[in-house]
Amino acid sequence: MGSWGTLGPALLSLAGVVLGAGGSLFGQYLRSRASTRQLEVQESAAHRAELKNAVLKFLGLASRAEKAELARAGSRGAAADAELDQLVDDLWLAHAEIDLAARSEPLRGAAYRYAARLAEAVRGGICDGSALRGPQAQFFDAAYDDMWPGHRRVGRS
Repeated sequence: MGSWGTLGPALLSLAGVVLGAGGSLFGQYLRSRASTRQLEVQESAAHRAELKNAVLKFLGLASRAEKAELARAGSRGAAADAELDQLVDDLWLAHAEIDLAARSEPLRGAAYRYAARLAEAVRGGICDGSALRGPQAQFFDAAYDDMWPGHRRVGRS
């Protein structure tokens, strides 16, 4: 009993140190995992905010382009043409912002197709406003998918 009396407490102390170290490492692992997840959530929120601003700017210009397309027939002059040219330039700059902020290729492509269709409409190449609805819907769907990947959009068939 003499050897167990001196060896027992030493082994129990060693077991306590091993359990404590294991628990500490496991706790750090969990904290690291939570920090990583929190960082991913923050980056995702920042991306959504940046992309949302770019999309809203683009949509504001798209709305102005559609209105200009409707009013184009009534006002033809050098001032109107210069204003339309500036609108198209602003539209392409807004498209570039989306192109830079987008994470997905489908959004980049949908934004390009919608911008090209809008520019064509402003320049007088499209007479029917319904020709813009398809590219517009694709743009909205792609923007939603880029901002919230993996989430199903309600009301989408």
